Amino acid sequence: MSKKNVSVVLRQDIPSLGKSGDVVDVTSGYARNYLFPRSLASRTTAGVLKTVELRRQQEEQRLKDEKALAESRKTALETINRYVVKATVGEGEQIFGTITAQDVADVVESVSGIAVDRRGITLDDVKKTGVYPVSIRLHSEVTATIRIQVTPE
Repeated sequence: MSKKNVSVVLRQDIPSLGKSGDVVDVTSGYARNYLFPRSLASRTTAGVLKTVELRRQQEEQRLKDEKALAESRKTALETINRYVVKATVGEGEQIFGTITAQDVADVVESVSGIAVDRRGITLDDVKKTGVYPVSIRLHSEVTATIRIQVTPE
């Protein structure tokens, strides 16, 4: 007995098959007994394929727009050359405590007006006053590098 394959469009992400909107080939029994009754997939028709293609194009455009926005934010952040973080300082320019990613995010937002996620900020361990490089991940493919100046309060 041969297994007959059918083409279906996934309605939800299924780890072993693919993501929502993907067109996949599965055995007819798997589709009939598992995917269709649970509304995890639908049969492929010309209308469904057209809708899938339209959604894919819209998603591609959305991703391009997000990347373009991140690029413009990167340019805006990197053109500002003075981000000042104030810290309590002791002897020998040593800082009490540390400069956190949240401190950097607050300064960047107050100076540039651009809100950045603190989880995307990477900075070295700041122990003294001075100028330090900071990387800010704005998008999976876009990272801005700025310099912060740590000064005494």
